[in-house]
Amino acid sequence: MKVKNYRLETEIEIEHLSIDNQKSWFTDYLKSLLESDKPYYQKSDYIALCFFELDNKVTYLANEIKALTAQKKKLEEAKRLGLEITAKTLQTYGIDKMEGTVISSLTITPSKKKLNRKIVIKDPSKVMELGFVNFTVDRKSIDIALENGEDISELLQHIKVTKTTEITLPKLKINKRRSSNNIESTELLNDVA
Repeated sequence: MKVKNYRLETEIEIEHLSIDNQKSWFTDYLKSLLESDKPYYQKSDYIALCFFELDNKVTYLANEIKALTAQKKKLEEAKRLGLEITAKTLQTYGIDKMEGTVISSLTITPSKKKLNRKIVIKDPSKVMELGFVNFTVDRKSIDIALENGEDISELLQHIKVTKTTEITLPKLKINKRRSSNNIESTELLNDVA
């Protein structure tokens, strides 16, 4: 990024020029610029360069946001994997809970299975004629009917049901203390390492 800030650019940034915030200062500054003794091409270049610099800042920020978003996703994934691997490793040692001094404890959340059902409506009008209506097809009622084992033989002609199983692996859970200890975490890390 550049070092020099143009006054016009700074004024726009500081005052956050917007439709709701059209202040006379901006118009006054432009008038004073246009009425100055400088050659017209310098005035033109100055105005254009100010807006180019704003474009550069917007592009820079957009790229930074993109990079930070990617980094955030990587860190979240690394944390998720780290918690799962730590839980699995602790389990191999038969540990399901560990007490701490700075934290209350480490515990392992159990593995979970969740059945997901996806319903594809092949003929919405026929399904609605069968009473599964809620301005559109009432997917919740269909799901309840499928869950309760109701007689839905007619309904099955007009829908397609696929089942998937979602497995959540065990993860490490860090239980924080309610009151903080005065022990510095860096001291603890140095003692362990």
